[in-house]
Amino acid sequence: MTLALETTGLKIQLRLDDAWFTVCDLSRLLPGRGVAALLPDGRQVALFRDRAGELYAIDNRDPFTGAAVLSRGLTGTHQGRPYVASPLLKQRFDLVTGQCLDDETVRVAAYDVRTA
Repeated sequence: MTLALETTGLKIQLRLDDAWFTVCDLSRLLPGRGVAALLPDGRQVALFRDRAGELYAIDNRDPFTGAAVLSRGLTGTHQGRPYVASPLLKQRFDLVTGQCLDDETVRVAAYDVRTA
């Protein structure tokens, strides 16, 4: 038996410069798991949906290793702020701001995200 992925009709969009870019269907994001997507300029973005339904998007590239792996990281919260921990060296990145919680000199880009 094959189960078909249920689609919602809602699309995930990111603000790139002054326009919204459609990335994928909302149903592709499972709560607590990340998904990587390719942007028009060749960069990768890591998309997340938390258990409350909030959406987040940050660069997928781990600045400590250069590997595109942040979408594979573990999500959690620290002092009420959502984060993803890199699966390689375990540095945590705030999903709202992109700030590294373990090294204040490091940050990844964070994107405005919405459903449409």
